[in-house]
Amino acid sequence: MVSTLAEQTTGQVDVPAGQPSGSKAWAVLRVCAGNFMEMYDFIIFLYYAEEIGRAFFPSGSQFASLMMSLATFGVGFLMRPLGAIVLGAYIDRHGRRKGLLVTLSLMSLGTLTLALMPDYDTIGLLAPLLVVVGRLIQGFSAGAELGGVSVYLAEIATPEHKGFYVSWQSASQQVAVIFAGLLGIVLLKTLTSEQLDSWGWRIPLLVGCLIIPVLFVIRRSLQETDEFRARARRHRPRTAEIFRSIVVHWRTVLVGVLLVTMTTVSYYLITGYTPTFGKVELKLEADDYLTVLMLVGVSNFFWLPIMGALSDRIGRRPLLLTCTVLALLTAPLAMLWLVRAPSFSRLLIVELWLSFLYASYNGAMVVYLTEIMPTEVRALGFSLAYSLATAIFGGFTAAICTSLIYVTGHPAMPGLWLAFAAACGMVATLLVRRLHQAGHITSTSG
Repeated sequence: MVSTLAEQTTGQVDVPAGQPSGSKAWAVLRVCAGNFMEMYDFIIFLYYAEEIGRAFFPSGSQFASLMMSLATFGVGFLMRPLGAIVLGAYIDRHGRRKGLLVTLSLMSLGTLTLALMPDYDTIGLLAPLLVVVGRLIQGFSAGAELGGVSVYLAEIATPEHKGFYVSWQSASQQVAVIFAGLLGIVLLKTLTSEQLDSWGWRIPLLVGCLIIPVLFVIRRSLQETDEFRARARRHRPRTAEIFRSIVVHWRTVLVGVLLVTMTTVSYYLITGYTPTFGKVELKLEADDYLTVLMLVGVSNFFWLPIMGALSDRIGRRPLLLTCTVLALLTAPLAMLWLVRAPSFSRLLIVELWLSFLYASYNGAMVVYLTEIMPTEVRALGFSLAYSLATAIFGGFTAAICTSLIYVTGHPAMPGLWLAFAAACGMVATLLVRRLHQAGHITSTSG
């Protein structure tokens, strides 16, 4: 069924090897275009979590309505491991290009569902039910999107610049953060709060729907990687072989989950959770936290390729260990400093510092994860590790932070949650070397 969907979406089964590949910069843009859409959808949901909660999960308690909205957001992440298994195996068997077109198709369906769904007052219980279904579809596609993009970039990169190339997977997501922040500010200036609450929150989602056809045109022009073509000519593994191989390499996947935990928690903390935290806990104006959010996207976009390139020069491990130690030591203190006297300037300073730590760690981590995964299951292994970490930790960061603050009564608790994630990343980085020495991992860099 997935193969049929790919052929219907692309209009072709493969791209002849003899065609020119074009510039690598254009290839990076084409593969990252769909990645933009995935992150844009997720960020918009968190931007307007309160409004979505009121529209689809009305309740006498503002907290309950918000938590149901955030839980619905998190539910989509529970589908990521299944999407990683099904679509990751598809990408490893049928190719990077066709797999990425399938993920974009499913991703678009999830976005359309949320944008066009009537609210609870119009169709009753059917509204929240279908919204949840849309998030499940979105999560299923996202399970392999990041893995497919990262593997594609790793396979087209020159050996000495892999970190720089793969960093654009994450950098492209920051364009979505910046664009969503700008759009949010424009809506604040042009609509009243009542208009935003009732229907204005749908506008960014409808804008995303208008972007989807453009992304399909861009991504359809992708060509298969030379590395996959060469391997497919030698041996194209059956799906059963791929699954057996991933079971054999379970230790690598588990270490990958711990590596990704630092990335996914820090990312959703400094981007997706910022509007809710700024509004509910810090009591800041929408202009303030949306401006901070936009500047965080700019900061991430600036640092990610730089740190990816730095990891090519000094190795991945030094960056990973340095960033996790710094996050352990500074994240709780920075959050305490922020909540003692909440202000735009303090929020900006803290978020830019956490942005630097996230981008420095992620610039090395994503390419590191592609390097430690066995070649024959690279897309599946990467996607499964990433999706499990996001499903267990990152995707529920907003809900976990909100719950921790509610239970303890202390708004600085997100700092401890990030410190926990940093500890996971540090342990994983140390474990990689031990697994390599034991022969469970055959390829590492730095």
